[in-house]
Amino acid sequence: MRLRSLLFVPGDRPDRFAKATGVGADAVILDLEDSVVPGRKGAARDAVAAFLAEPAGDVRRFVRINPVDSGTLEDDLAVARAADGLVLPKAEGLATLAALGAEVPPVLPIATETPAAIFALAEYARSPVALAGLTWGAEDLPAAIGAQASREADGRYTLPYETVRSLALFAAHAAGVPAIETVFPAIADQAGLAAYAARGWRDGFTGMMAIHPAQVPVINAAFTPDAAAIARARRIVEAFAADPEAGALQLDGRMVDLPHLKQARRVLALAG
Repeated sequence: MRLRSLLFVPGDRPDRFAKATGVGADAVILDLEDSVVPGRKGAARDAVAAFLAEPAGDVRRFVRINPVDSGTLEDDLAVARAADGLVLPKAEGLATLAALGAEVPPVLPIATETPAAIFALAEYARSPVALAGLTWGAEDLPAAIGAQASREADGRYTLPYETVRSLALFAAHAAGVPAIETVFPAIADQAGLAAYAARGWRDGFTGMMAIHPAQVPVINAAFTPDAAAIARARRIVEAFAADPEAGALQLDGRMVDLPHLKQARRVLALAG
């Protein structure tokens, strides 16, 4: 499942569903949680269920349910089971996954929204259900611990949240699933978004969530290897294919070894 960009859409705004699937995102996240006020949850479930009953196109359709202890789990799951994936907020490792039961689509946990969640990140490698990836967030966690902010004045994360981001990144790779970068909240700052997404790609994330359609092309570009990267990756793979017993080779005057081969294969896989 290729997930460079995942675009959030409020579940009670069916007028936006079709547009969201037409802006180039690899997936849309039909939201039943934060973007829907309590009095609109039922209407949102009905709207999302109706949309999921329509024929699916090329865009994956995920549903973000409410937290498992919200009292709406069964109602939310009744809708989400028809989706391509389920976004799980306030996830705290195996205990939260177990609450979903076995008959669920691949799950994308938001795995850092509570203090306890941080200490459960390693558990996703033993998930009892299929995972679509692993993502993190820097909005709910500061509120949970009484922090005044998660970012410096220049937009960089403060040290606690840089640590959380890193742990989530490594937890995703330990589980062998896509590492999905969290949202960039400044919708009008396209340059900032491009820099943020490029940093995510550099660090090992494979995709990113979006909160506005205008963010999707920038995110897709950041998480799609360019022609030069693809060409070099192909040359590395071809060089090792020509000499399968080699542990290291010279290419363009530089040494490449098995970690380079692994990275080259990853680049080609992400390039599709």
